[in-house]
Amino acid sequence: MHHDRRAVHRRAGDQEDKSRGLASLTNDALVLGRDLVTINAVLTDVEARRANLLALLSGVEGATTRLGTATSRVSTRSERGMETARQAQEDVRQSISILSETGNESRTLAEWVQSVRRGSDDVDDMLTAVGRTNGEIASIASHVNILAMNAKIEAARAGQAGAGFAIVAEAINELSHKTKLAADDITRIVQRMSDWMNALRSGAVTTSATAAALLGRAEESDAALARIDGNVTALQDAMHEIRDEIRATDDAVQNLSPAIGEMVSSLGGLAEALGTSTKRSAALVDISEGIMQKVVGLGGDGVDGANIGLVRELAAEIGAAFERAIAAGEISGAALFDTRYTPIPGTDPQQVRAAFTDFTDRILPPIQEPALSRVPGAVFCAAVDRNGYLPTHNRKFSQPQGKDPVWNAANCRNRRIFDDRVGLKAGRSTAPFLLQIYRRDMGGGTFAMMKDLSAPIHVSGRHWGGLRLAYRL
Repeated sequence: MHHDRRAVHRRAGDQEDKSRGLASLTNDALVLGRDLVTINAVLTDVEARRANLLALLSGVEGATTRLGTATSRVSTRSERGMETARQAQEDVRQSISILSETGNESRTLAEWVQSVRRGSDDVDDMLTAVGRTNGEIASIASHVNILAMNAKIEAARAGQAGAGFAIVAEAINELSHKTKLAADDITRIVQRMSDWMNALRSGAVTTSATAAALLGRAEESDAALARIDGNVTALQDAMHEIRDEIRATDDAVQNLSPAIGEMVSSLGGLAEALGTSTKRSAALVDISEGIMQKVVGLGGDGVDGANIGLVRELAAEIGAAFERAIAAGEISGAALFDTRYTPIPGTDPQQVRAAFTDFTDRILPPIQEPALSRVPGAVFCAAVDRNGYLPTHNRKFSQPQGKDPVWNAANCRNRRIFDDRVGLKAGRSTAPFLLQIYRRDMGGGTFAMMKDLSAPIHVSGRHWGGLRLAYRL
């Protein structure tokens, strides 16, 4: 008897040691799983950042290539522009020279016209003097003619004695007549010359004014062309500066392109290493979850053990409710297993409907909602199909969508497809239960470590999906 009591005590001690060992192993598996999930999340985040950086650098690489091409074209065009500006400056300076010569010629012409006007005044004075003198000659000729006529009369009275005197008087009379005719001709010539000189003077005045105006415009043109020459010179200087800047930019781009190419190549090589590390870490997460699941299945953790029993019970209850509804004709088996999802217009994030959505909205809440109060730290309890589609969520996560996508993502999580690693494994696992650890995005860059416990939902022996129960570590 005494020996039997000692054997019982020994077995009890062994069982206690086994329980402590399982509890320690469970804790170690939990810590390992949590750390591996964190590492996997970090690697995934690094890979996402690397991909974003690679996309940015690829864009920069393309932009630098286009920039290099553009700067080369601009450099060529700037050289052409400089040549055009140089040619324009030469044309302007040639025009200035021509207009300067024109101005000098106009000035000479104006001075000549003014001298002609002054000369015409002198000629007019001389013609006036000639006219006066010619008038005096005509007057003298008239008096001589009168005297000659008187002499002829006296000679006639003298008879034979005055015959010689009469001949002389006749000659004088003829001379005075011719003198008068010559004086009349001179008067007419002087008048015509005077008229011509008046016309010349008038033309000279007009021409002088025109020449003066032309000279003024030529001087204005000189000033304008001088300003243009200065502007063209300034433009040439600016074009030189632009060309130098373009060359410097082109040199910088040419130097930058190889560096960016090397960075893109390095990031491309890093992608393979990160991809391998991410896959390995995900595999380790699966292994650690398998270890933890087996340990919990052996009774290594009382808390998870109770939750496992609850989630399996609720999953079976959902399966039974689905079977009763099919039997009652509330929904067909084809509709319940239909995986065609119809997007709901105007939703952001995108929500979808399935043939069974309205049905699950009636059936699931009475089963899912009470679980939240039965599990300490419970965050949600919701069923998903094999594709991660969650038709009916808990009431607190089934709010009508608003205009803010961020708020919608946190509060309107029903009718969504969660096809991430955890969601798909929960929906597709056929094991009696599945215990996963994951980081839940709480928004604002913060994350919470969660346990995701799920059990499969079977309908008449057919796997429909799984019931997920998530609670904080």
